[in-house]
Amino acid sequence: MAKNEHKLVATSRKDEGKGASRRLRRSGHVPAIVYGGHQEPQSVQVEHNHLWLTSQNEWFYSAILDLDVDGKVQKVLLRDMQRHPFKQQILHLDFLRVSENEALRAKVPLHFVNQEKSPAGKSAGVVVTHELNEVEVSCLPKDLPEFIEVDLSALAVGDIVHLSQIVLPAGVTIPALAHGKEHDLAVVIAKHARVEAEETAAPTSAEVPAAKVAKPEAAPAAPKKK
Repeated sequence: MAKNEHKLVATSRKDEGKGASRRLRRSGHVPAIVYGGHQEPQSVQVEHNHLWLTSQNEWFYSAILDLDVDGKVQKVLLRDMQRHPFKQQILHLDFLRVSENEALRAKVPLHFVNQEKSPAGKSAGVVVTHELNEVEVSCLPKDLPEFIEVDLSALAVGDIVHLSQIVLPAGVTIPALAHGKEHDLAVVIAKHARVEAEETAAPTSAEVPAAKVAKPEAAPAAPKKK
């Protein structure tokens, strides 16, 4: 599948520490670190509002980015992003440099297509569950897909689609499959919804009748004093 180029502009920074990061955020920027690629880590800053808009795209979390730092472009992957617990604010970013000739590992989103056209999708009372929404792949940077399509057009009732059944782009592998069949996880499951008859359904606490408590026998009357 065709890949789009995704560019992000940053500038280098020298001030580090919590105080410098707070000042940077107050000025509308986000502190970040670029590391890996057999080079020294580099501290940079990114303009927050543009970054926030960019972060709304799915590709931002899986695609290789062209990070322009002071006019010099380097290929990176987003490895970590810290968000404010309740504000719409990004606090920090970690970028990993990628080398053209070195295989990398990255999590790629799964896009499920043609489910509604499948026999399972057309059957009443059938529930189709997506057990995984992303998968970790290994490949060279040039082969990294932004997403992987999972075609469900042939999905029938009772089917289970496993990792090993996903059609991968050329040059892309799933490392987990090399560790044995127990790592061939279910990706999609199609099964009948479990419908229990009213008469066999377990009663809820509201429906449980109050237990009949046996009344204690009356204690024998004490003998009258003569």
